[in-house]
Amino acid sequence: MRHPKGEWPGVNTLLRAVGDSTVGKSSICQVFHSDNSHFSKNYTMTTGVELLVKLVNIPDSKDKVELYMFDSAGKEIFSELVQKFWEQPSVVMVVYDVTSEVSFSSCAKWLERVRCQKPETKLPGVVVANKTDLDERRIISPKAGMEFAESNGLKYFECSAKEMQNVDAAFYYLANEFYKLYQEKVEIFKTMS
Repeated sequence: MRHPKGEWPGVNTLLRAVGDSTVGKSSICQVFHSDNSHFSKNYTMTTGVELLVKLVNIPDSKDKVELYMFDSAGKEIFSELVQKFWEQPSVVMVVYDVTSEVSFSSCAKWLERVRCQKPETKLPGVVVANKTDLDERRIISPKAGMEFAESNGLKYFECSAKEMQNVDAAFYYLANEFYKLYQEKVEIFKTMS
């Protein structure tokens, strides 16, 4: 709904960033939140859930989506605590480290944990292959990442949070996908009235 002056207040969407610990979920969220101006060199492990909020402009419109980015701890010890924050996700971002077979293999588990929160709903989502700056140590090919994403109805992205390269693309994609779904719901409500 638009404000009387024609301004769009922004649509809130809950983004869940999930994946094993040390894959770079926090770094990706922080780089995006800072408009690619900050990569934290002092790493502290997320012990629960961190929340970052950012308004994303929707291309070819005056509209915005307000992304509430829930960055979840990746250690199993925190899984029960973290799942309490996963209720009603709007979009999902599954992150893995291109140098870690274990983190890639865990993507299915993380995706299932999020999807079970809204089993009746198709969640827009992305798979993000992080740490592409470590190309000489890479063991997960882009093809493997793309195949996993496609087989799960997700879009595939690669980035390097450390080098602040291609971090924004996945977030903009998710904001746009959520906005499309929101617009569809608005149209349905209009036809009902």
